[in-house]
Amino acid sequence: MNAPLTAAPRRPIRELPDELISQIAAGEVVERPASVVRELVDNALDAGATQVTVRLLAGGVRLISVEDDGAGIAREELPLALRRHATSKIGSLSDLESVRTMGFRGEALAAIASVAELSVLARTAGQPSAFLLHAGSGELRPAARATGTTVEVKELFFSTPARRKFLKSDATELAHCIDAVRRHALARPDVGFAIWHEGKLVEQWRPATHDQRIADVLGRELLEASVAVDYRAGPLRVWGRAGVPDAARSRADQQFAYVNGRFVRDKVLAHAARSAYEDVLHGQRQPVYAIYLEIDPARVDVNVHPTKIEVRFRDSREVHQAVRHALENALAAPRAGGASPGTGALTGELRVQEPGWPGAAWTQPAISFAPAPARDWQADMAALWQPAPAPAAAAPAPAEPLPAGDWPLGRAIAQVHGVYILAENREGLVIVDMHAAHERIVYERLKRQVDRQQGALASQPLLLPATFAATPQEVATAESCGEAIAALGLEITPFSAKTLAVRAVPGTLAQGDAVELARAVLAELAQHDASTVLQRARDELLATMACHGAVRANRQLTLEEMNALLRQMEATERSDQCNHGRPTWRQLTMRELDALFLRGR
Repeated sequence: MNAPLTAAPRRPIRELPDELISQIAAGEVVERPASVVRELVDNALDAGATQVTVRLLAGGVRLISVEDDGAGIAREELPLALRRHATSKIGSLSDLESVRTMGFRGEALAAIASVAELSVLARTAGQPSAFLLHAGSGELRPAARATGTTVEVKELFFSTPARRKFLKSDATELAHCIDAVRRHALARPDVGFAIWHEGKLVEQWRPATHDQRIADVLGRELLEASVAVDYRAGPLRVWGRAGVPDAARSRADQQFAYVNGRFVRDKVLAHAARSAYEDVLHGQRQPVYAIYLEIDPARVDVNVHPTKIEVRFRDSREVHQAVRHALENALAAPRAGGASPGTGALTGELRVQEPGWPGAAWTQPAISFAPAPARDWQADMAALWQPAPAPAAAAPAPAEPLPAGDWPLGRAIAQVHGVYILAENREGLVIVDMHAAHERIVYERLKRQVDRQQGALASQPLLLPATFAATPQEVATAESCGEAIAALGLEITPFSAKTLAVRAVPGTLAQGDAVELARAVLAELAQHDASTVLQRARDELLATMACHGAVRANRQLTLEEMNALLRQMEATERSDQCNHGRPTWRQLTMRELDALFLRGR
């Protein structure tokens, strides 16, 4: 059993020695060999390097060498480069408030030198030779090297053996070092990178276009399973690649977010990306993306974390909306969307034969989300799907035959057990889950109507208010976000200093737990932007309505009705997945069909 802690005897306040100060700083900056690699590659890129070579021994524990062909360091500046808080990158508070370089604190080399053997070999374009500086001895002597800089770090944590015990195996540390360089490589496709370990080349990325660098670093398969992102919102630009929902993974290990070229882990960016994928991913699947945010450096603070991996935005709402809209717009176009050449483009609202009502033209009356008395939304949905009356004298025109290869989803040929539609296209066989597909079509139409009306969700007053003990944050959120709460169809008012009362809830959720709903909404509003919470809540309600309003399984459709559904899918955003993130269709190519029957073998 451990002895109880006792108060330490009082010690006098004294100034710490420089070496101990540097070792404390190293504890924040240098976590493992990959931390050293990241800092040194940052410096190489800031120096204007076009080629960076990293050499490692024992996963970076015995040796880390980073060579670049950048501007180099002048002879008279080499000793200064190893001093704490000495840098060429900032010189005033205004520089710090608008950092445009990867590094800026001027403490990395000093911190590394306090826990390892460090030497710097550098040459500028105007020098007759390079100069080598050993941090331990301070010896500076001429040496041979082309223009650029080489930093060698040997025996990491030799002076702090306790920290060395926390390092993992060489293979694990090597993997972390490769990941550190990979993040730089994705941000700078114009720079070549090479990684050597134990004298063997393990990774190499030559200068390339952005898409080619994505393919080289993350794989050609990921590039082909992604869509381009390029979106501007005022002074912000968001661009990159976003993986299609089918490319999602079980782990969030292929999510790369950059701010002005700096890899970051930021809650605002991560939440914005996740919300963009919210209704196209199934369960806990994680999206894949590499997105780049360009923003005025004065509008983002990068000096909030020792390793510079976190940032703080001046207007996080603006950034969140830009990233979310950028990804939503990029993911909106279905893979089967658009007409093939020569068939004519689909534009505007479709008026085609709707599944379930042969010969009837589809019309959709407006849906009001203004405050109104409680209604039976299932009855409303039944009314919503009533066919429009056809003119008495007009007979429905016969459906024209559709050539098999002229539409992305092809021509319907059969229905299987009232659940799946089989269609033939140029590639082979298309299988469609008709309920899932129609559910997405209805959902997108409902969303467009709500966006056009810009009204609040209809609410229903409670006969007896539901009260609950609220935290100070919940009380403050209820007071400051009253408009957003009302737009969600809720009414939450103070009942006492520490109690809130729920007096109205959305009409479609009148039978639910009012207190649980109120707590969930307040928690979301406290953490995220009100408009984001409002949109998510609306979408969840509309998704429920669309699920109940879509054509049901086991319903027999005619070929004309099946073809009408396929055409609607091709013209509907995000129609590759249903509202719950499940796929709506799958393609089997002729090659895959031949393989099933061993044809050609």
